[in-house]
Parts: sequence; structure tokens; C-alpha cells
Amino acid sequence: MSAAGWFIVLLALVGANLPFANQRLFAVVPMKAAKKSAWIRIGEMIVLYFIVGAFGFMLEARAGNRFEQGWQFYAITFSLFVVFSFPGFAFQYLVKRR
Repeated sequence: MSAAGWFIVLLALVGANLPFANQRLFAVVPMKAAKKSAWIRIGEMIVLYFIVGAFGFMLEARAGNRFEQGWQFYAITFSLFVVFSFPGFAFQYLVKRR
């Protein structure tokens, strides 16, 4: 795997955990509510999935060998994105705080 491939994997790992890392929208916009709801976090994950995917397509096109993908590719990569988000989910919802 090339360096660009590993960079996309690391970017996906960071992007998948970003909604769970703080209480701001996309880690920039402050929220009026004290805590973000789970639906907002899911929406952030979907938007970040498309951002990381667009960046991956850009790197692939820049390398000169962009391939067409079917629905199976997107289903698998979104599932992988959800799996990548588990550390952030566990920290946000499963770790007990005093």
C-alpha cells in the first residue's frame, strides 16, 4: 500500500472519531445545547465520510489511475468508517465519568 493509501486510512480514522471527540459541530461551531445528540453525531459522521471519500478520490485521480466503484465499495467503506469510530463512541458513551 502506498503512502497516500495509509494517509487516507489515518484520515478516515481521525474523521470517524471527530464527532465523538468534543461537543462542537465539526469540532469548530459551538452548539447551544450542553451535549450533542446522537443524531447530530451520526450526521457529522456521514458528512465526514463523504469529505474523506472525496479527498481519497482526489488523491487517486492525481496518481492517474482512478477506478469506477459500485455500491459494494461504498457499503464496505462506510461500514469500515463506522468501525473506525468505535474508540470515540466508547469514550463518549461507555466510559463512566465521576
